[in-house]
Amino acid sequence: MTTNKDTPIIIESPVIVLIGPTAIGKTALSLELADRFNCEIVSVDSMQVYRYMDIGTAKPSPAEQGRAVHHLIDIVDPDQPFDAARFVRHALAAIDSITAAGRIPLLTGGTGMYLKALFHGLFDFDTAAHKTVRQDLARLLADKGNQQLYDQLRQVDPETASRIHPNDVQRLLRALEIYLVSGRPWSDHLEDQPPPPVHFRNIRQFGLHCERQLLYERIGKRSKLMVEAGLIAEVEGLRKMGYGSQLPSMQSIGYRHANNYLDGIWDMEETMRLLVRDTRRYAKRQMTWFNSDPAIQWIDRGKGDEIVKQIDTWLNG
Repeated sequence: MTTNKDTPIIIESPVIVLIGPTAIGKTALSLELADRFNCEIVSVDSMQVYRYMDIGTAKPSPAEQGRAVHHLIDIVDPDQPFDAARFVRHALAAIDSITAAGRIPLLTGGTGMYLKALFHGLFDFDTAAHKTVRQDLARLLADKGNQQLYDQLRQVDPETASRIHPNDVQRLLRALEIYLVSGRPWSDHLEDQPPPPVHFRNIRQFGLHCERQLLYERIGKRSKLMVEAGLIAEVEGLRKMGYGSQLPSMQSIGYRHANNYLDGIWDMEETMRLLVRDTRRYAKRQMTWFNSDPAIQWIDRGKGDEIVKQIDTWLNG
């Protein structure tokens, strides 16, 4: 497979996609599908790419990863940048190797922006050469906090600001960086993006959903289990390794909350309350992303057998 941006990549081999909001039950079903249909799993998760960040990212356990080959997990350190463009490159390489081995790629996760970049293209804007701008923004974040940066983004790019949360520090910094370097909002660049470089000719996309209250209950239980499993100790260990609390990865859901607890900003009761609240809000934003894609077929989380039947019919007639 070549990745010349002027020559579209045509992928004829079957590809399965399983998406849905956090805590919906994607991991268990993805392992079942991998067992049944000879799949290798490609993670579509913006946090599971980071090494040493296991509990707060709900990363598949070693036993779960032993059941199927997983790609795009533990590929960068917490202080290394990772964005949609890097995801596309890694995902295409993984898909290429999986299909070459005669297996089926199963893309699963909850980062809608990454899937959109893979299926619908990504504007070509490289800010790697603008290190000074990135450093200035990082200092401003440390000095003034993310709310002031978010207010600035709302002034220069209200459309992008409406799509991201003030606590989504990584995308907040990216949006401001693009504006400061190019003089144009991120939303303008997205409108100008070239045609998709990849065409999937044989793909089925499934989304898991459930009644909102049930999802919220599952989020509450998962949040509690994460803390009981050692989330605070995991973040404490990351800090001892030199990964500061202002890193984008350390400001994500779960890690930001643990950092604030360790810094004495919140007590445990408040940490848990805000962790559950912010995870619920994140799930809502995920569904907003996914609902914009008419190619996704939505299935109730309790009816995974229906997905198995449909894939079996699709692959085997």
